Amino acid sequence: MRHFGYIPAAVRAGLFHREPGDFTADSPPHVLATALGATLYSPATRPRLADDLVKLARQGVVSMVLCLEDSIDDADVAGAEDNLVRHLAELDARGDEPLPLLFIRVREPAQLPDLVRRLGPAVRLLSGFVLPKFTEERGVPFLEALISAEADAGRRLFAMPVLESPELLHLETRQDTLAGIARTVDKHRDRILALRLGVTDFCSAYGLRRPPHLTAYDVQIVAGVIGDVVNVLGRSDGTGFTISGPVWEYFRLQERMFKPQLRRSPFMEQRADALRTALIEHDMDGLLREIELDRANGLLGKTCIHPSHVLPVHALSVVSHEEYSDARDILRPERDGGGVLRSAYTNKMNEVKPHRAWAERTLLRADAFGVAREDVGFVELLAAGLNA
Repeated sequence: MRHFGYIPAAVRAGLFHREPGDFTADSPPHVLATALGATLYSPATRPRLADDLVKLARQGVVSMVLCLEDSIDDADVAGAEDNLVRHLAELDARGDEPLPLLFIRVREPAQLPDLVRRLGPAVRLLSGFVLPKFTEERGVPFLEALISAEADAGRRLFAMPVLESPELLHLETRQDTLAGIARTVDKHRDRILALRLGVTDFCSAYGLRRPPHLTAYDVQIVAGVIGDVVNVLGRSDGTGFTISGPVWEYFRLQERMFKPQLRRSPFMEQRADALRTALIEHDMDGLLREIELDRANGLLGKTCIHPSHVLPVHALSVVSHEEYSDARDILRPERDGGGVLRSAYTNKMNEVKPHRAWAERTLLRADAFGVAREDVGFVELLAAGLNA
């Protein structure tokens, strides 16, 4: 699979200085963690689940979570498990249909080995499990169950813990909770693909819900937790993990109180004002701003609950020509000793040692999402994706 692979080759050639690379479910963990992109959640109760997965893969979705937890009623869990097992078995029988990386969000540790046994040969379609409300106390049994499930499956299975518990949110327990999570995931580093932030649960603990014109970073109690999670678990010294951005939960027109946040000029330059209007009407301007803030705060990828969110996340994950130029300059072998150089775009300072980790992370993103041509921005990428 590859990002933007559904766009015709001739169109891609006009968009990318360096096209996105190919990857598979068997690629190295650091490749998959970077390439997850917009991870789309879907209730496991969907009646046409198998067909939906194939359709979404053809539309550019590369990672999905089939949810047995908060997205379904407690009374529907058994039926959802049956539905999931049945549809994955159907996909296994079909052969080589295009599929995203598939993860199952479970409720309890016992579900992991049980589902693996019930899936039988269809477990080959599964990349791992999403582990809810992850703390040291809850996480250890989940990860022990994952080890058992992996042995039964006879193949690698990843964990994606969700950081969403009240203990992590509350100030008096946050430090100890973060330390416990860090100990737990470090012991199982080879099985942890990414850490996911459950911001909806954070807001729930205080009876909050952010409106579509505000981002998670405008809700100070949430922004504080995100900052602390990145501080402890997102370091670039080899101890950190990929941390995904919080869910954007809006996908319909809402009545606006404030002006749109999407500048008109990039769209006018490309004669794409109609695209800007459509994004605003569907509350995508807030999403686009939050994606930018995610990356500025050390997060990569995003939890999504609607297919319309996938393309904006991926378009804003493409590395710009300017970023690529700076990263390549910083990482040239002759720069190993450090120093300062002027950007090839002559608009900034590149300081080799402090900017090295950023440059390495940028080139990983370039491998997964590609590098845009010098005159191509997210507007062109959005338009190409919508027209494909």
